[in-house]
Amino acid sequence: QVQLVESGGGLVRPGGSLRLSCASSGRTFSNYNMAWFRQAPGKEREFVAAISWNGETTRIGDSVKGRFSISRDNSRNTVDLQMDNLKPEDTAIYYCAQDIMTRQPFLGGRSENRFWGQGTQVTVSS
Repeated sequence: QVQLVESGGGLVRPGGSLRLSCASSGRTFSNYNMAWFRQAPGKEREFVAAISWNGETTRIGDSVKGRFSISRDNSRNTVDLQMDNLKPEDTAIYYCAQDIMTRQPFLGGRSENRFWGQGTQVTVSS
């Protein structure tokens, strides 16, 4: 079965940095578009970043543009989210997502059918 496991969350001060990782198993990782989403208490799920299956194209959400970046390492079956200049409003549970279908045209996180990880908590507070 497909497994997505996030790690790297924690408590950081405003202005600090954090790097999240998502490890995928169960099928050929390099065939799938990947994305990060987040959800804060009482708020809707929000798109954060996405990367195409071949790593050639990325899209970053407007609220984190210029501060966050996404990358993947197909040799390790991982996708990372680098978060810099963190703000209190970045506090949320961050989820890794993988397209269900192989080698789909890149929609920048707008695809509808995904597998999801369990999430990792990021808290930004002084």
